[in-house]
Amino acid sequence: MVTEPDNPTALLSAVYASVATRDFSRDQLDDLLRQSRRNNGASDVTGMLLYREGRFIQVLEGPEKTVRDLLAVIKADTRHEKVRVLLEEHLTERTFADWTMGYEPIRVPSSPVAPGFRDSFDDLENDDDPTTTRRAIRELTLWFRVRAASGS
Repeated sequence: MVTEPDNPTALLSAVYASVATRDFSRDQLDDLLRQSRRNNGASDVTGMLLYREGRFIQVLEGPEKTVRDLLAVIKADTRHEKVRVLLEEHLTERTFADWTMGYEPIRVPSSPVAPGFRDSFDDLENDDDPTTTRRAIRELTLWFRVRAASGS
């Protein structure tokens, strides 16, 4: 977590995880994404949203006060619960400068995984170790950027 005092002009990145309170259809997720992109574009917020089996992971980047205000709105949103901020850090530049909200649904592997396989998405939910959390966020961010660049 960030330990320095709030600076409304500083860039802040916040990553949170939450659990949907109901199933989301593809159309409902698309509506949520359109709404997020519209609101984020107007508020100078960028980031990515990942969704898998009723669980959300979202990265928000923008002016510190804007991101903190948005987190308060997100925490009050009844479409999800158990909102847990995993990481906050100040940025010198945005990781998702090109996306008002990049989005990717993630499928759970359909076949057994190899022994020793780590699931970065699960790492964010199951580990309170900041090193594991940062590593999992970096891995998911890299995965997302590679998929976006390749058009997959």
